[in-house]
Amino acid sequence: MAAEDFPMKLSRRDFSRLGAMAAFAGVLPKVESQNADSEPAARKLRWCIVGLGRISMDHFMPAVELSKTGKLTALVSGHREKAEKQAAQYNVPSPSIYSYDNYDEIRQNKEIDAVYIALPNSMHAEYTIRAAKAGKHVLCEKPMATSVADCKAMIEACRKAHVKLMIAYRCQYNPLHLKAIELIRSGALGQVQAIESAFGFNIKAGEWRLNKKLAGGGPLMDVGIYSLNASRYLTGEEPGDIKANSSIIDHDGRFDEVEENDSWTMEFPSGIVASCNTTYGANGANYFKVHGSKGTMQMDPAFNYDGMHLTAQLDGQTIDEPEAEQDPRDFTRQADYFADCVWSNREPKTDGEEGLRDTMLMSQIYQSAGLRGL
Repeated sequence: MAAEDFPMKLSRRDFSRLGAMAAFAGVLPKVESQNADSEPAARKLRWCIVGLGRISMDHFMPAVELSKTGKLTALVSGHREKAEKQAAQYNVPSPSIYSYDNYDEIRQNKEIDAVYIALPNSMHAEYTIRAAKAGKHVLCEKPMATSVADCKAMIEACRKAHVKLMIAYRCQYNPLHLKAIELIRSGALGQVQAIESAFGFNIKAGEWRLNKKLAGGGPLMDVGIYSLNASRYLTGEEPGDIKANSSIIDHDGRFDEVEENDSWTMEFPSGIVASCNTTYGANGANYFKVHGSKGTMQMDPAFNYDGMHLTAQLDGQTIDEPEAEQDPRDFTRQADYFADCVWSNREPKTDGEEGLRDTMLMSQIYQSAGLRGL
Protein backbone atom coordinates (compact mmCIF):
# COMPACT_ATOMS: atom_id res chain seq x y z
CA MET A 1 0.00 0.00 0.00
CA ALA A 2 1.31 3.44 -0.91
CA ALA A 3 2.39 5.84 1.81
CA GLU A 4 -0.22 8.39 0.76
CA ASP A 5 -2.91 5.92 1.85
CA PHE A 6 -1.86 6.64 5.44
CA PRO A 7 -2.64 10.35 6.05
CA MET A 8 -1.25 11.83 9.26
CA LYS A 9 -3.76 11.94 12.10
CA LEU A 10 -3.10 15.61 12.85
CA SER A 11 -4.64 18.13 10.50
CA ARG A 12 -3.01 21.45 9.72
CA ARG A 13 -5.38 23.00 12.28
CA ASP A 14 -4.31 20.45 14.91
CA PHE A 15 -0.64 21.13 14.24
CA SER A 16 -1.25 24.86 14.37
CA ARG A 17 -3.03 24.56 17.70
CA LEU A 18 -0.26 22.40 19.17
CA GLY A 19 2.39 24.74 17.85
CA ALA A 20 0.67 27.76 19.29
CA MET A 21 0.43 26.08 22.66
CA ALA A 22 4.13 25.36 22.57
CA ALA A 23 5.04 28.84 21.43
CA PHE A 24 3.21 30.48 24.30
CA ALA A 25 3.35 27.81 27.00
CA GLY A 26 6.60 26.05 26.11
CA VAL A 27 5.56 22.57 27.20
CA LEU A 28 3.25 19.90 25.81
CA PRO A 29 1.35 18.60 27.66
CA LYS A 30 1.33 20.63 30.86
CA VAL A 31 1.22 17.65 33.17
CA GLU A 32 3.58 19.32 35.61
CA SER A 33 1.30 22.33 36.01
CA GLN A 34 -1.08 20.33 38.21
CA ASN A 35 -1.03 20.57 41.95
CA ALA A 36 1.47 18.16 43.47
CA ASP A 37 -1.27 16.63 45.65
CA SER A 38 -3.77 16.15 42.85
CA GLU A 39 -4.33 13.33 40.35
CA PRO A 40 -2.66 12.35 38.14
CA ALA A 41 0.40 14.43 39.11
CA ALA A 42 0.59 12.66 42.48
CA ARG A 43 0.67 9.32 40.70
CA LYS A 44 3.75 7.75 39.21
CA LEU A 45 3.90 5.82 35.97
CA ARG A 46 6.12 2.90 36.88
CA TRP A 47 8.70 2.16 34.19
CA CYS A 48 10.57 -0.99 33.23
CA ILE A 49 13.65 -0.17 31.12
CA VAL A 50 14.33 -2.79 28.44
CA GLY A 51 17.95 -2.55 27.31
CA LEU A 52 20.72 -0.77 29.20
CA GLY A 53 22.59 1.15 26.53
CA ARG A 54 23.60 4.77 25.98
CA ILE A 55 20.16 6.15 25.21
CA SER A 56 18.51 4.53 28.23
CA MET A 57 21.25 5.01 30.84
CA ASP A 58 22.52 8.42 29.72
CA HIS A 59 19.24 10.02 28.70
CA PHE A 60 15.91 8.33 29.40
CA MET A 61 16.52 7.02 32.91
CA PRO A 62 17.83 10.37 34.24
CA ALA A 63 14.86 12.00 32.49
CA VAL A 64 12.36 9.83 34.35
CA GLU A 65 14.04 10.75 37.62
CA LEU A 66 13.57 14.44 36.76
CA SER A 67 9.95 13.98 35.80
CA LYS A 68 6.97 14.49 38.10
CA THR A 69 5.09 11.58 36.58
CA GLY A 70 7.55 8.69 36.43
CA LYS A 71 9.43 6.20 38.56
CA LEU A 72 11.91 3.48 37.59
CA THR A 73 10.78 0.17 39.07
CA ALA A 74 12.30 -2.58 36.89
CA LEU A 75 15.18 -3.29 34.49
CA VAL A 76 15.78 -5.81 31.72
CA SER A 77 19.34 -6.57 30.65
CA GLY A 78 21.55 -9.38 29.47
CA HIS A 79 24.31 -8.14 31.79
CA ARG A 80 23.38 -8.75 35.42
CA GLU A 81 26.29 -6.82 36.88
CA LYS A 82 25.49 -3.71 34.85
CA ALA A 83 21.82 -4.02 35.80
CA GLU A 84 22.63 -4.31 39.50
CA LYS A 85 24.70 -1.11 39.38
CA GLN A 86 21.84 0.75 37.72
CA ALA A 87 19.34 -0.78 40.13
CA ALA A 88 21.35 0.49 43.08
CA GLN A 89 21.48 3.97 41.59
CA TYR A 90 17.72 4.14 41.03
CA ASN A 91 16.54 2.06 44.02
CA VAL A 92 15.14 -0.72 41.85
CA PRO A 93 14.64 -3.88 43.95
CA SER A 94 16.74 -6.88 42.98
CA PRO A 95 13.73 -9.14 42.20
CA SER A 96 12.70 -6.57 39.57
CA ILE A 97 15.86 -7.13 37.51
CA TYR A 98 15.03 -9.37 34.57
CA SER A 99 17.00 -11.05 31.79
CA TYR A 100 15.76 -11.43 28.23
CA ASP A 101 15.01 -15.09 28.99
CA ASN A 102 12.58 -14.38 31.83
CA TYR A 103 11.26 -11.09 30.39
CA ASP A 104 7.71 -12.44 30.20
CA GLU A 105 7.63 -12.57 34.02
CA ILE A 106 7.06 -8.81 34.05
CA ARG A 107 3.40 -9.81 33.70
CA GLN A 108 3.35 -10.74 37.39
CA ASN A 109 5.03 -7.51 38.52
CA LYS A 110 2.30 -5.11 39.62
CA GLU A 111 4.92 -2.38 40.05
CA ILE A 112 5.33 -2.08 36.27
CA ASP A 113 2.90 0.02 34.23
CA ALA A 114 4.95 0.63 31.09
CA VAL A 115 8.13 -0.44 29.34
CA TYR A 116 10.68 1.66 27.47
CA ILE A 117 12.18 -0.34 24.59
CA ALA A 118 15.78 0.78 23.95
CA LEU A 119 17.10 -2.26 22.08
CA PRO A 120 18.66 -2.65 18.63
CA ASN A 121 16.10 -1.98 15.89
CA SER A 122 15.39 -5.59 14.95
CA MET A 123 14.44 -6.43 18.55
CA HIS A 124 11.78 -3.73 18.89
CA ALA A 125 8.93 -5.83 17.54
CA GLU A 126 9.53 -8.93 19.67
CA TYR A 127 9.86 -7.08 22.96
CA THR A 128 6.98 -4.72 22.23
CA ILE A 129 4.69 -7.63 21.45
CA ARG A 130 5.79 -9.54 24.55
CA ALA A 131 5.22 -6.45 26.69
CA ALA A 132 1.73 -6.02 25.26
CA LYS A 133 0.92 -9.64 26.03
CA ALA A 134 2.11 -8.96 29.59
CA GLY A 135 -0.39 -6.09 29.80
CA LYS A 136 2.20 -3.28 29.83
CA HIS A 137 2.08 -0.01 27.90
CA VAL A 138 4.96 0.55 25.46
CA LEU A 139 7.18 3.50 24.56
CA CYS A 140 9.45 2.20 21.79
CA GLU A 141 12.48 3.95 20.36
CA LYS A 142 12.58 4.73 16.65
CA PRO A 143 12.76 3.33 14.10
CA MET A 144 9.69 1.41 15.12
CA ALA A 145 10.91 -1.84 13.55
CA THR A 146 12.92 -3.21 10.63
CA SER A 147 9.95 -4.30 8.52
CA VAL A 148 6.46 -3.10 7.67
CA ALA A 149 5.10 -6.48 8.77
CA ASP A 150 6.68 -6.12 12.21
CA CYS A 151 5.21 -2.64 12.62
CA LYS A 152 1.74 -3.93 11.84
CA ALA A 153 2.20 -6.84 14.26
CA MET A 154 3.21 -4.41 17.04
CA ILE A 155 0.15 -2.24 16.43
CA GLU A 156 -2.16 -5.26 16.45
CA ALA A 157 -0.64 -6.75 19.62
CA CYS A 158 -1.05 -3.48 21.53
CA ARG A 159 -4.56 -2.97 20.18
CA LYS A 160 -5.58 -6.49 21.19
CA ALA A 161 -4.11 -6.06 24.68
CA HIS A 162 -5.67 -2.59 25.12
CA VAL A 163 -2.31 -0.98 25.94
CA LYS A 164 -0.83 2.24 24.58
CA LEU A 165 1.93 2.17 21.97
CA MET A 166 4.01 5.29 21.40
CA ILE A 167 7.09 5.70 19.20
CA ALA A 168 9.77 7.95 20.66
CA TYR A 169 9.72 10.83 18.17
CA ARG A 170 10.86 13.27 20.85
CA CYS A 171 11.33 16.16 18.38
CA GLN A 172 7.58 16.26 17.80
CA TYR A 173 7.20 17.36 21.43
CA ASN A 174 10.06 19.86 21.49
CA PRO A 175 8.94 23.52 21.79
CA LEU A 176 11.32 24.80 19.10
CA HIS A 177 10.15 22.19 16.60
CA LEU A 178 6.55 23.05 17.45
CA LYS A 179 7.32 26.74 16.96
CA ALA A 180 8.82 25.94 13.55
CA ILE A 181 5.59 24.16 12.62
CA GLU A 182 3.52 27.11 13.83
CA LEU A 183 5.57 29.61 11.80
CA ILE A 184 4.75 27.59 8.70
CA ARG A 185 1.05 27.09 9.52
CA SER A 186 0.57 30.75 10.44
CA GLY A 187 1.77 31.85 7.01
CA ALA A 188 4.77 33.74 8.38
CA LEU A 189 7.01 32.09 5.76
CA GLY A 190 4.45 32.53 3.00
CA GLN A 191 4.03 29.61 0.64
CA VAL A 192 6.63 26.95 1.46
CA GLN A 193 8.48 25.87 -1.66
CA ALA A 194 11.27 23.55 -0.53
CA ILE A 195 12.84 21.85 2.49
CA GLU A 196 16.43 20.71 2.95
CA SER A 197 17.54 18.44 5.77
CA ALA A 198 20.58 16.36 6.71
CA PHE A 199 21.79 14.38 9.68
CA GLY A 200 24.84 12.14 9.93
CA PHE A 201 28.03 11.25 11.72
CA ASN A 202 31.24 9.31 11.20
CA ILE A 203 30.48 5.94 12.72
CA LYS A 204 33.09 3.87 14.53
CA ALA A 205 33.86 0.31 13.52
CA GLY A 206 32.23 -2.36 15.64
CA GLU A 207 28.95 -0.52 16.30
CA TRP A 208 25.84 -2.74 16.27
CA ARG A 209 24.34 -0.24 13.82
CA LEU A 210 26.68 -1.66 11.15
CA ASN A 211 25.13 -5.12 11.56
CA LYS A 212 22.31 -5.51 9.02
CA LYS A 213 20.50 -8.13 11.09
CA LEU A 214 20.36 -5.86 14.15
CA ALA A 215 19.93 -2.47 12.47
CA GLY A 216 17.87 -3.32 9.40
CA GLY A 217 19.87 -0.86 7.30
CA GLY A 218 22.40 1.95 7.43
CA PRO A 219 22.12 5.63 8.40
CA LEU A 220 18.60 5.99 7.02
CA MET A 221 17.32 3.70 9.79
CA ASP A 222 19.26 5.57 12.47
CA VAL A 223 19.63 9.30 11.84
CA GLY A 224 18.09 9.71 8.39
CA ILE A 225 14.66 9.03 9.87
CA TYR A 226 14.90 12.41 11.65
CA SER A 227 14.99 14.26 8.32
CA LEU A 228 12.24 12.07 6.90
CA ASN A 229 9.93 12.60 9.85
CA ALA A 230 10.70 16.33 10.04
CA SER A 231 9.79 16.80 6.37
CA ARG A 232 6.43 15.21 7.09
CA TYR A 233 5.53 17.20 10.21
CA LEU A 234 6.83 20.48 8.81
CA THR A 235 4.65 20.17 5.70
CA GLY A 236 1.77 18.37 7.43
CA GLU A 237 1.57 16.24 4.30
CA GLU A 238 2.50 12.75 3.13
CA PRO A 239 5.05 12.52 0.30
CA GLY A 240 4.14 11.03 -3.04
CA ASP A 241 6.97 10.70 -5.52
CA ILE A 242 10.29 9.55 -4.00
CA LYS A 243 13.65 9.26 -5.75
CA ALA A 244 16.74 8.01 -3.92
CA ASN A 245 20.37 6.98 -4.19
CA SER A 246 22.69 5.12 -1.82
CA SER A 247 26.45 4.67 -1.88
CA ILE A 248 29.51 3.29 -0.14
CA ILE A 249 32.65 5.41 -0.47
CA ASP A 250 34.87 4.19 2.37
CA HIS A 251 35.71 0.55 1.72
CA ASP A 252 37.32 0.06 5.11
CA GLY A 253 35.26 -2.86 6.35
CA ARG A 254 32.61 -0.82 8.19
CA PHE A 255 30.08 -1.03 5.37
CA ASP A 256 30.19 -4.68 4.44
CA GLU A 257 26.53 -5.09 5.46
CA VAL A 258 24.89 -1.65 5.32
CA GLU A 259 25.11 1.42 3.11
CA GLU A 260 27.22 4.44 4.08
CA ASN A 261 25.19 7.24 2.46
CA ASP A 262 21.56 7.83 1.51
CA SER A 263 20.12 10.77 -0.40
CA TRP A 264 16.51 11.20 -1.48
CA THR A 265 13.99 13.71 -2.74
CA MET A 266 10.27 13.80 -2.05
CA GLU A 267 7.41 15.72 -3.63
CA PHE A 268 4.38 16.49 -1.48
CA PRO A 269 0.80 16.95 -2.76
CA SER A 270 1.03 20.75 -2.42
CA GLY A 271 4.09 20.76 -4.68
CA ILE A 272 6.62 21.28 -1.86
CA VAL A 273 9.83 19.40 -2.58
CA ALA A 274 12.19 18.06 0.09
CA SER A 275 15.81 17.02 -0.32
CA CYS A 276 17.37 14.90 2.44
CA ASN A 277 20.78 13.37 3.10
CA THR A 278 22.16 11.06 5.75
CA THR A 279 25.58 9.51 6.24
CA TYR A 280 27.73 7.31 8.44
CA GLY A 281 30.89 8.69 6.83
CA ALA A 282 31.08 12.35 7.90
CA ASN A 283 30.44 14.51 10.95
CA GLY A 284 28.60 17.77 11.23
CA ALA A 285 25.33 17.72 9.28
CA ASN A 286 22.37 18.23 11.63
CA TYR A 287 19.80 20.69 10.31
CA PHE A 288 16.66 21.47 8.38
CA LYS A 289 15.98 24.57 6.30
CA VAL A 290 12.62 25.72 4.98
CA HIS A 291 12.34 28.05 1.97
CA GLY A 292 9.15 30.12 1.74
CA SER A 293 7.91 32.98 -0.42
CA LYS A 294 8.27 35.40 2.54
CA GLY A 295 11.56 34.17 3.95
CA THR A 296 13.56 31.23 5.23
CA MET A 297 13.69 29.32 8.49
CA GLN A 298 16.47 27.07 9.72
CA MET A 299 17.17 24.89 12.72
CA ASP A 300 20.83 24.07 13.19
CA PRO A 301 21.45 21.92 15.10
CA ALA A 302 18.00 20.43 14.68
CA PHE A 303 18.00 16.93 16.12
CA ASN A 304 20.37 16.97 19.10
CA TYR A 305 19.34 15.90 22.58
CA ASP A 306 19.80 19.55 23.53
CA GLY A 307 21.24 22.78 22.13
CA MET A 308 18.84 23.16 19.19
CA HIS A 309 18.84 26.59 17.55
CA LEU A 310 16.00 28.09 15.50
CA THR A 311 16.58 31.09 13.23
CA ALA A 312 14.43 32.74 10.60
CA GLN A 313 14.60 35.69 8.24
CA LEU A 314 11.07 36.81 7.41
CA ASP A 315 9.56 39.93 5.90
CA GLY A 316 10.40 42.53 8.53
CA GLN A 317 11.19 40.01 11.25
CA THR A 318 14.27 38.17 12.48
CA ILE A 319 14.01 35.20 14.82
CA ASP A 320 16.99 33.86 16.74
CA GLU A 321 16.08 31.38 19.46
CA PRO A 322 18.68 29.06 20.97
CA GLU A 323 17.27 26.29 23.13
CA ALA A 324 17.63 27.14 26.80
CA GLU A 325 16.84 23.69 28.15
CA GLN A 326 19.46 21.01 28.67
CA ASP A 327 19.42 17.28 28.14
CA PRO A 328 17.50 15.24 29.25
CA ARG A 329 14.53 17.67 29.30
CA ASP A 330 13.30 16.40 25.89
CA PHE A 331 13.16 12.88 27.28
CA THR A 332 11.39 14.09 30.44
CA ARG A 333 8.76 15.87 28.34
CA GLN A 334 8.28 12.72 26.30
CA ALA A 335 7.86 10.53 29.40
CA ASP A 336 5.39 12.99 30.95
CA TYR A 337 3.37 13.10 27.74
CA PHE A 338 3.18 9.31 27.59
CA ALA A 339 2.06 9.13 31.23
CA ASP A 340 -0.70 11.60 30.46
CA CYS A 341 -1.85 9.48 27.51
CA VAL A 342 -2.00 6.40 29.71
CA TRP A 343 -3.91 8.14 32.50
CA SER A 344 -6.34 9.92 30.20
CA ASN A 345 -6.76 6.89 27.91
CA ARG A 346 -5.95 8.76 24.70
CA GLU A 347 -3.81 7.76 21.79
CA PRO A 348 -0.33 9.36 21.58
CA LYS A 349 0.35 11.76 18.75
CA THR A 350 3.28 9.59 17.66
CA ASP A 351 1.51 6.25 17.87
CA GLY A 352 2.26 3.02 16.03
CA GLU A 353 0.65 4.32 12.85
CA GLU A 354 3.20 7.15 12.78
CA GLY A 355 6.06 4.68 13.08
CA LEU A 356 4.50 2.49 10.38
CA ARG A 357 4.28 5.41 7.94
CA ASP A 358 8.00 6.19 8.28
CA THR A 359 8.88 2.51 7.89
CA MET A 360 6.84 2.30 4.70
CA LEU A 361 8.54 5.42 3.36
CA MET A 362 12.01 4.11 4.24
CA SER A 363 11.12 0.96 2.34
CA GLN A 364 10.27 3.09 -0.70
CA ILE A 365 13.55 5.01 -0.35
CA TYR A 366 15.55 1.77 -0.26
CA GLN A 367 13.63 0.38 -3.23
CA SER A 368 14.24 3.55 -5.25
CA ALA A 369 17.95 3.35 -4.40
CA GLY A 370 18.10 -0.25 -5.61
CA LEU A 371 18.43 -1.76 -2.13
CA ARG A 372 16.18 -4.36 -0.55
CA GLY A 373 13.08 -2.79 0.94
CA LEU A 374 11.99 -3.22 4.53
